[in-house]
Amino acid sequence: VQLQASGGGLVQAGGSLRLSCAASGRTFREYHVGWFRQTPGKEREFVAALSRSGSGSSTRYAEAVKGRFTISRDNARNTAYLQMDSLKPEDTAVYVCALGRQPINLLQIDRNYANWGQGTQVTVSS
Repeated sequence: VQLQASGGGLVQAGGSLRLSCAASGRTFREYHVGWFRQTPGKEREFVAALSRSGSGSSTRYAEAVKGRFTISRDNARNTAYLQMDSLKPEDTAVYVCALGRQPINLLQIDRNYANWGQGTQVTVSS
């Protein structure tokens, strides 16, 4: 499965962006999906995860984004989304989506993902 993230850009603090993660192939619905972000000099940071359909649609969020970001998916379109509201300058990063089959409680750890896409840059100005 190949992934491509899009939707990043430059936004002022307090603004919103919606990121998309488009997957190729027919097996997207079999995977849980996660979003991570990375800034230069820092380790990749977990943002959010969403279970595959049929698993109760469980979600996980990093504390830093809880209440501001929402992860969702549209299996008919093979696409996952990350709605980001009330953005802050510290949200500036390259955002990357990934697919995994591990239990969702393990999906805050990047090594538990099998497929990674290219990132999209999000820049939040103050």
